[in-house]
Amino acid sequence: MGNNYILQKKSNLTKIKINEINYPLPNLKNIDDSKAAAIAKWLMEWIESGLKEGTLQVSNLMPSKPEFAYLLGVSIGTIQNAYRIIEDLGYIESKQCIGTIIRNPRDTNTKQMRKFTSKRDVAIFEIKKYIKDNNFQPGQFIPTARSLAKVIDCSLNTTRIALDYLCINNILEHKHKNQDTETGWQIKTTDFELEKNNKQFSTLIEQVETDLKNYIKDNLSVGDRMPAHDFLSKELKTSIKTIHDGLKILISEGILLARRGRYGTTVIKMPDDKTFDEKKETSIFAPAHETAFYYYEKTQNYLKKMIAENYEAGDKLPSILALSKELDLSQNTIRKAFANLAKEGYIGFARGRYGGTYVIEVPEIETENFRWLAVNPQYTKAYK
Repeated sequence: MGNNYILQKKSNLTKIKINEINYPLPNLKNIDDSKAAAIAKWLMEWIESGLKEGTLQVSNLMPSKPEFAYLLGVSIGTIQNAYRIIEDLGYIESKQCIGTIIRNPRDTNTKQMRKFTSKRDVAIFEIKKYIKDNNFQPGQFIPTARSLAKVIDCSLNTTRIALDYLCINNILEHKHKNQDTETGWQIKTTDFELEKNNKQFSTLIEQVETDLKNYIKDNLSVGDRMPAHDFLSKELKTSIKTIHDGLKILISEGILLARRGRYGTTVIKMPDDKTFDEKKETSIFAPAHETAFYYYEKTQNYLKKMIAENYEAGDKLPSILALSKELDLSQNTIRKAFANLAKEGYIGFARGRYGGTYVIEVPEIETENFRWLAVNPQYTKAYK
């Protein structure tokens, strides 16, 4: 695991207040870059300027993502994508239960939470390899993000983040439709190196998946309950979000069973057990994908997937009435799902002649892996 994991105390850190930011805000209108890339550049300039002038200090806590989203008039998802870009460039470091800490990007000795190759890193490598393999030259345009996502076998959101990162590093330039010239992702330079065997590196989630399996084999038996996420986070030296993603993989592999309430997540099969033995508690109830969410939550996830796969920012969505007929759900259910997506900053509403529901930001698709159980699993013995 390494011995460089440091758990800092939040009480010892100074948080930057959003109203203390005097640096000129970015202009997000009529820009060539995506909003996430433009905000990432602005954040890097603000941090570098603040560290130089002394208005910011290394280990200061950044304002929260919702505060930045409100200040800049964008969604929290856009801020999250900007954070991902500058974190990999060494400007910030995210600490679970603490916040986002400002770092000196030129300090190579800064000790950080362990981090392996991310999905975005793999996407960056595959895009760069695609450019090299197809002998693209500066000035040429590569395919759209949607087309590239299929070619490199990555999600659309991960591909977009990778493209933004390449723009930040001056390998690509994003040309938008408001320009008279050709639109798309234009190559600025092919003078870059491919990291050796990068595709063979494990992503952080894959590493944590292996660590979770080893933890189960060393400490637990079938029927035992998994420790809390925060305990596993400290034990494996990674974020709670990464632990959550790793557990979801084990759930999908039938090693764990996640249940609501006090039952928690339980070991139902050891990682080395290759046999298939469906448990009664997993079979007498409706499948997880049918019972995991209330109708409006299921609808919300369906709409997110529909938007991610078929729409771009600025596109108009079908009406509530049309979606109600298509999905065979009440208009109120669709309306609730729309309201939640609007709160998350993915869609917006307009009135008047050109009114309707419009895409503001394309969401990242994420599915749940929980199962609802109506009775204690002990009672399933009656079904044997």
